[in-house]
Order: sequence, then C-alpha cells, then structure tokens
Amino acid sequence: MRKLKLDELNRISVEDFKKSEKLPLTLVLDNIRSLNNIGSIFRTADGFRVEKIHLCGITACPPHRDIQKTALGATDSVDWKYFDKTIDSVKELKSEGYTILCLEQVERSTYLHDFKPEKNAKYALVLGNEVKGVDDEIIANSDFYLEILQIGTKHSFNVTISAGIAIYDIALKINYIDLV
Repeated sequence: MRKLKLDELNRISVEDFKKSEKLPLTLVLDNIRSLNNIGSIFRTADGFRVEKIHLCGITACPPHRDIQKTALGATDSVDWKYFDKTIDSVKELKSEGYTILCLEQVERSTYLHDFKPEKNAKYALVLGNEVKGVDDEIIANSDFYLEILQIGTKHSFNVTISAGIAIYDIALKINYIDLV
C-alpha cells in the first residue's frame, strides 16, 4: 500500500470545476468571524462541488491572505457573493426557489441524520457565527432547522466541522456523490 501522489489524484482544473454539475446547495455564512474558518469552508465547498457561497455581514471576502491559507485556491473555483445583511441573502435565495436550512440548535429541530432532502430541490444551508450562532431573524425566516447529534460534553462543533458533516450528509442523501 502506498500513498498516492498529487498527480495521481485526477483532480479537475478550476475551469472544469466552473463547467461541472454542482451540488444544488448554497452555503450562507452568517457573520463568520474567523478567516481560517471561512477559508476552510471554501475548501470543503470545493471538495463537494457546492454551487456557491454567500458571505454575509462581518464575514470577510477573498482575496485575503488568511482565507487563502486554508482555502488553498478554492476561492477561485467556488462562486461567491457578498451581502451586507444575511437576511438579504436569504430573501434572494427564497425568491430563487431555495429551501432555507438553518443549522442550529433550536426547539423542535430535526437531527441531520433524520432529514430527508428532495432530489430535485435547491437548498441553502445557513451556518452561524462561532459564538452567537445563527441570528434570530434568520432562524425566523428559515424553512427547516437541522441539528447535528452530539453525545459528548461540548454543546457545539466548530463551524467548519459542522459544514463538512452537513454537506456530506446532504450530498449522500440526494445521491450526488454517485453522479460524479
């Protein structure tokens, strides 16, 4: 058994990424403060061919050295757009037919593993601030509330870990990974 070399991984080019079929999922970053978290989310979005990212509020935008440190070029492949207010992103996505998924611990949330996405639907996944979580106004304007089951002593995962778990789960459930 040997580790594969980079040139053996058959990665697509940025140009091919732009032309490829995408996971029908938009990530909405609601006031993410850490530049490393933003870059990591871009990199994860690239890895799953997420459609686009909406950067909202205090969430920093590329190009930035500290975003690039963890994004490793994913800011070039994944489409993104900035909004001063997260609610403007949510309203735009709703007008385009997206179902808004809020990843947050709220009353009557649905555990992610119990969520059953529809195959031909378009989803937007809202990820909240590292300290305050998703803003109450965004919670009130969401269609579904998803929570990742946790059984340890901590009450939350890092936002980048949460993003990766949720994206992977949704991609598997709509059989997106089998399509590529």
